[in-house]
Amino acid sequence: MFWFKIRLFLQNHWLGLSIGLLAVVAVLFPVWYLAGVEENTRRYIISMNVASMPWMVLNTIIFVGFLYLMQSGGFSALKKTKIDARAVNIKFSDVVGLTEAKREAWEVVQLIKDRTRVKAIGGKILKGVLLVGPPGCGKTMLAKAVATEAGVPFISISGSEFVEVFVGVGASRVRKLFKQAKDYAQAHGSCIIFIDEIEVIGRKRVLYDAFGGGSETNSTQNQLLVEMDGLESGANVVVFAATNALEDILDDALLRPGRFDRKIFVGRPNLDEREALFAYYLGKVKYDPELEVARLARKAVHKTPAEIENVVKEAALIAARSGRDRVTYKDFSEAIERVELGVAHRLSLNPREKEMTAFHEAGHLLALYLTHPTSDVFKVSILNRGGSLGVVHSTPTEEIYAADRDTLLAHIRTALGGYAAEKIKYGVTTEGVRSDFAKATTLAHDMVWRLGMGKSGFIGDFTVIPQHERSGDMSDALNRETQEIIKEQYAAVDALLKENWQVVERFVKELLAREELDYDEIALVFSEYGKPPRPLKREGGA
Repeated sequence: MFWFKIRLFLQNHWLGLSIGLLAVVAVLFPVWYLAGVEENTRRYIISMNVASMPWMVLNTIIFVGFLYLMQSGGFSALKKTKIDARAVNIKFSDVVGLTEAKREAWEVVQLIKDRTRVKAIGGKILKGVLLVGPPGCGKTMLAKAVATEAGVPFISISGSEFVEVFVGVGASRVRKLFKQAKDYAQAHGSCIIFIDEIEVIGRKRVLYDAFGGGSETNSTQNQLLVEMDGLESGANVVVFAATNALEDILDDALLRPGRFDRKIFVGRPNLDEREALFAYYLGKVKYDPELEVARLARKAVHKTPAEIENVVKEAALIAARSGRDRVTYKDFSEAIERVELGVAHRLSLNPREKEMTAFHEAGHLLALYLTHPTSDVFKVSILNRGGSLGVVHSTPTEEIYAADRDTLLAHIRTALGGYAAEKIKYGVTTEGVRSDFAKATTLAHDMVWRLGMGKSGFIGDFTVIPQHERSGDMSDALNRETQEIIKEQYAAVDALLKENWQVVERFVKELLAREELDYDEIALVFSEYGKPPRPLKREGGA
């Protein structure tokens, strides 16, 4: 191990040592030579050398510069950041949430630590770990934690750094990267390479490209495949790669056993993990003691750790701009709204248009609050955001990954609530229903054409049948059933609003006076009419 470290030191610093040795010789030899010549000759030689010294220095700088450039990889050099595990210093305890991902990653740590024992029984050290998941979920941090816990060097690089115009440059960079990793592995026992955005160089190869545009990517990927498959048994180089793209876009050769042996899904946090994340990030700001972390976690369903951190930071900025020294729940409500919907703009609407907007949003609000089984209202507003005159911001009450028929019908009712309210009040509607109709029609169409949720007995995904092979009668029947679903849900929401019209008018009055209402204010109004809020659900039960 000691000699490997010495060799690694000489490999990394031989140029500087050589220059230092040459400098010493260049000084001592002229002094020894000039001591043996007569005075006039010595002065002549010294004066000529002093006069030509600027040009010699310039030539030396140019020569050494090009020599260093070639030594560091020439024009194919890349930024490869080698970080000592002690410098990373991110432990598993520092990674908040990601319970399942950390459990699987810990097995990798144990394999790296017990590499001697694994080899003794005839096993092989794994060569690659693929981290798959949405952006902002902690894939890079998890890879750093593995390096810290295993106590090995960590080389980080992005997939985009391999991409170049010139064919062969990317492959050259891959070779240099793995050569450096092998040297560190021999000196320290093991080494981890982390390649972010692996999909840049790991996409399925284009084998028949008439214009040659994929040649560089293909050669880079081929070199990566060779390096991962051809690693020496004693090298102990483990490649971590992260992607937020679909796994299907990666080349099959990259995913086969012997290359990326493990796949770890780093997904969005569940309810308990979101509570831990909010508690962690709230520990960095001053907040109202009455603020309920569990309530924030329930209102942040499907949020990633990066999004939760962004919400906390945005809430702190809003509190500071408002002159408060502590963050309140209202700041969080505004922060979530600003992050997801954008900044509010007050338009100069005439009284009738403003009132129609209020009735439209009140219709959405009642349909959502009173009939939706899996979503609840977060905020209602008649301020302009993203081109919309108003919005009812909803949030899931629990983790739902596959909506059932009742949930999809509730989505349709909620979308049609604004249209129904305008129709009841004015007898006519505005073009503000365009996006609502698009959503309702898309959902109903998918239910009938794709999901077998109609009443006519048609089962299957009929969109996969080419249009010229479908019978006209079948298409007409499916389209009629799509329209029937929309009409049925419109009739249901129309009856609901007429039955609760007093509540609709109350919310219109509140919106015209205050423009925005938060969940607590909305629930209070409903409670006045004998409609208390539904209890929030925890994952896995009520």
